[in-house]
Amino acid sequence: MDYVRLGSTGLKVSRICLGMMSYSARPWREWTLDQEAAEPIVRRAVELGVTFFDTADMYSVGGSEEVTGKLLGALFPRRDDYVLATKVYNPMGDGPNDRGLSRKHILTSIDDSLRRLGTDHVDLYQIHRWDYDTPVEETMSALHDVVKAGKARYIGASSMWAWQFAKAQEVARANGWTPFVAMQNHYNLVYREEEREMLPLCLDEGVGVIPWSPLARGLLARARDTATARTGSDEYARLLYSRTGTDASDAAVVDAVTAVATARGVPNAQVALAWLLRQPAVTAPIVGATKLVHVEDAVAAAALTLTDEEAARVEEAYVPHAVTGHS
Repeated sequence: MDYVRLGSTGLKVSRICLGMMSYSARPWREWTLDQEAAEPIVRRAVELGVTFFDTADMYSVGGSEEVTGKLLGALFPRRDDYVLATKVYNPMGDGPNDRGLSRKHILTSIDDSLRRLGTDHVDLYQIHRWDYDTPVEETMSALHDVVKAGKARYIGASSMWAWQFAKAQEVARANGWTPFVAMQNHYNLVYREEEREMLPLCLDEGVGVIPWSPLARGLLARARDTATARTGSDEYARLLYSRTGTDASDAAVVDAVTAVATARGVPNAQVALAWLLRQPAVTAPIVGATKLVHVEDAVAAAALTLTDEEAARVEEAYVPHAVTGHS
């Protein structure tokens, strides 16, 4: 496993980040695993050198953070041996202040997340989405206070418009507050709209990119017209990829990945992730895993180098898409 800096920071992270959304302390989705079932998968990731883990308060309404804290606490001898990320924004209750990016919600949420995670700090605290109801100055000031209090080492953001990200960064700079060092955005071979503005902005700003859904909710990990337990119950996947699999260009991308993977003698997932890892802005894709092989394929992808011809082959069928993933 290679370890690289997160953007222009001095923080070193593994080239693969394990997404912890699939693990829960309580029933949440049909495809989520409890702690006992998740343990061998997370253990295997650790054995293979993964040190970067991402979760969010809203996953299983706190249940993912609970399992994440227990598993990482048991698998690593020291807290400083791994990099832990979580997020804030989505509803955590029915009250009007149980969501969003107000000072009240951020300061309450970081304490709740730390309690569930069983730690006194996270390495990366991210806003899960843009809050149209809260002034960005209030949000950035509160996040700065979280960092100054020692509860987070760095801050990051997730899917939004590039102008919003640029505005937040400028507000932080103008006030001497902590800027974002990471962008967790929606990016994969069948959704490349981030290449227009967000990725060039991140490269220019020295911001590390840690894409979510790098395998398009599993679509890029298998040949077309195959299904899994998740495909039948993942409503968000249908919102993101309602065109994919029926649109000719998207189908052609998946077929090209399959062709390159077959020629290489490797699974589709390795090719799709290897392509993402060759993009200059990308630090570490966030990979979800519900089987040991998912982790093993992800780590193997970090060592797989595609030729320019192979990369061009999996890219050439792409056509512009409507922007998705910002809500």
